Amino acid sequence: RQIMCGIIGFTGKLKAQDVLLTGLASLEYRGYDSAGIAYFKDTGKISLRKTVGKVKDLRAICDDDNNSTCGIGHTRWATHGEPSDINSHPIGNGRVSIVHNGIIENYRKLKEFLISKGYGFESQTDTEAVAKLLDYNYDGDPIDTIIRTIADIEGAYSLGIMFREHKNRIF
Repeated sequence: RQIMCGIIGFTGKLKAQDVLLTGLASLEYRGYDSAGIAYFKDTGKISLRKTVGKVKDLRAICDDDNNSTCGIGHTRWATHGEPSDINSHPIGNGRVSIVHNGIIENYRKLKEFLISKGYGFESQTDTEAVAKLLDYNYDGDPIDTIIRTIADIEGAYSLGIMFREHKNRIF
């Protein structure tokens, strides 16, 4: 049995929530302890839904009248931090939301730097350090921001990223 996180992203004409939940359900065989989705709201904000448990538990807390056509989803197998709603992905701060698979080897160093710059941390994950670093580096240009951010990250990982100002785009 392979145990690792699962990532899905969707942008198109269908309701993203339905596509993401169906996709996450198809990843259940991989093993996981929590699941979540992020999607753009009509207001231009990024909305998060995440929970410990199965995709059916996530589906139960999702918005039935959500018409968003772009979002990211994640099933998590805890490597940093216990299974909890706070440690579940997506992780973000309203301006950027991310899902992450892998390990960020230098997350403690990144976290210390970001705390020195005034950032607070809620989760016990290495993922939150990446989300905050993306926010710190954000200059309005997502590609430039991502390039500068990954230059500071050590490890083996994949990311799905949404920036609030770039509605209906996944990086």
